[in-house]
Parts: sequence; C-alpha cells; structure tokens
Amino acid sequence: MWKLFIILMILIFSLIACEQKSPPPQGKSESPSVPKVIVEKETVEKDPPLPPEVKIKLKKDGKDSYSWELAGSDVDQILKVNEKLRKKLGGEPHN
Repeated sequence: MWKLFIILMILIFSLIACEQKSPPPQGKSESPSVPKVIVEKETVEKDPPLPPEVKIKLKKDGKDSYSWELAGSDVDQILKVNEKLRKKLGGEPHN
C-alpha cells in the first residue's frame, strides 16, 4: 500500500514538474529531457521475537514450603523456570 502511494506521489510530482517547464524556443530542435525517477525499497527492520512467556502460580503452605504451577507455550522455557524455582525455593511443584 505504501509502495503504491509513493509511486503515485512521484508520478504526480513528475507531471507537475513537466507542466511547469517553459516550452523550448522554436529555433532550437532539442528533445525535452525525461526526468529520472528513482524508486528505493524501504528496508524493514525486524525486532527479535520476545522470549516465550511462562506463567507461575506460586503457593506457600503453613509449613513454610512452596509449591507452584507453571503454564506456557515453550516446554524448554518452562523447565528452565522450574529448575530456577527449585534452586531458589527448594520446594516441589504441584502438577
């Protein structure tokens, strides 16, 4: 859509520029020069994707021990989060 808009704007400006030129004197028989139109492609930078999200539901019972439930779309990421929680909190997760 943007490419079409840019091409359309270039054509409009080219037509306006051609109309504003005065005609060459009749004594000279030079052919009018054609304006050069350069179209450049726009480079689109892609941002790196965000890491997969892991949702953690942390619970603490009366014995001061922790348990948690993990949910997410990437199994490897869930396992990493589970291992971190085990190291930091020392509890066992509930499935």
